[in-house]
Parts: sequence; C-alpha cells; structure tokens
Amino acid sequence: MGKKGNVAIITGASSGMGREFAVQIAQNYPSIHEFWIVARRRERLEELQEKLLGRRVKILALDLSRQEGIDTLEKALAEEQPRVRILVNAAGFGIIGKIGKMKEEDCTGMVDTNCRALTAVTHITLPYMTEQGQIIQMASSAAFMPQPGFAVYAASKSYVLSFSRALGRELAGRGITVTAVCPGPVKTEFFDIAETYEAVKLYKKLTMARADRVVYQALVDAKHGRSVSVYGSLMKGFRILAKFLPVDFLMLFVK
Repeated sequence: MGKKGNVAIITGASSGMGREFAVQIAQNYPSIHEFWIVARRRERLEELQEKLLGRRVKILALDLSRQEGIDTLEKALAEEQPRVRILVNAAGFGIIGKIGKMKEEDCTGMVDTNCRALTAVTHITLPYMTEQGQIIQMASSAAFMPQPGFAVYAASKSYVLSFSRALGRELAGRGITVTAVCPGPVKTEFFDIAETYEAVKLYKKLTMARADRVVYQALVDAKHGRSVSVYGSLMKGFRILAKFLPVDFLMLFVK
C-alpha cells in the first residue's frame, strides 16, 4: 500500500445518494483523509469537492458503464495504491416502463451500470481495501421481488443484493463488511430519468424518503457490519411480506 491515509471511493457522486454519501462520510468519518469521487459530470464533482471539508479530493469524470471508464479507474488504483477504507457503489439508474415499449439500450444500460459496473468497480478495488473496510452497495427495495413495469431495474437490484450478501461472506476473513442498501423511493434526481416513458405510481410518490435519512441509516448499518440496510418501517414491512407471500400474488398487487 502507498503512504496515503485512508481513502473513500464513491461512484455516482455527482448527485442523489452518491453525493449524500460523500457529504455525510466527510462529516462523520475523520479517519478518511482523501475522497475519490466518480461520475460522468465533472462540474457536479467540482461543486461537491467544496463540501468535503478540506479533504484531499481526486475527481474522476468517468462513465463506468463503458469499459474505458473502468480501465481508467483501474489504472489510477494501480498507480496510486490507495488505502481504501470505504467503497460506495452508488452509480446506477432505473427507467419505469414495460420492456416492449422501451429502447434496447435503455434496458441493457441499466444492466451495464447497475450490475456490470458495480461488479467491476468492486473487483478492481478489493486489492486495496484495508482491514475493517466497508463496502456499501446501492441496491433497492425493488430487489425483494419482481416488479412488472420496472422489470429490468428490479432484476438488476436483485443481483446487487445477492452479490453483496455472498461477497460479504467471502470477505469476512479479511474483516471487510459489505452492506446492500435497499431503500424504497427516495427524493432524488433518480426520477428525472426514471419517468422517461411512464410516470412513477402515486403510492411511490407518497412514500418517498429523504436521501439524508436513508444514507445516515446505511452508514450506521455498515458501521455495525449489517449485510442489508432498509430504511423505514414501511420498507421493512415490505421486505417481510416479500419473504412470506407468494410472488405471483405480490406482483398482482404491485401492478
């Protein structure tokens, strides 16, 4: 490892949950000396840099859905050999709509970003993770069951949840914890893209949580080594129902 202090790497840091993770980690983790913030929009990352309380910041304006973006991040890791204390994979997006009415690139783009990029970033970062390190993966309550009208997104987040829980077991011997964050709808820019084809359902609008509260709970759960973080009694109840009720019945209800 290099001579630097502890590093936090955050993808999807230009907005929404990723940005909130960066801000709260800066506020609550004095042991983090440097932030690597990753997203496509450089200007947004430069704005975020000002909120990270004077920490060293490495801005990586990359599109992680493309192999070139992954390769650039991997090269930076190999060159600088950072001591990664926290990895937050928050890059991702979802689009509401029936698969047959969506563009192919929209469907595959969700898989590329939500699954492939998350897996690649996790893999290339693992050699630099410190003991007692934390990996935080943004999943969703959509991971708990198939969702007609949100099929690809829900399936991609089911992958994140399954991958994260298995990875946590694999890394237990290194003292590294993995936490899958599974919130319900959150008030962020997520829905600017999500509503490309269809509007979000009313019940989701009425149950939206605040990003700062979801992130705070996720950091508490990660600190305690919990494999899954679910914010709010409503989503915790939904998780229990998804475990015990027949999937076909639940899909009819969601539809």
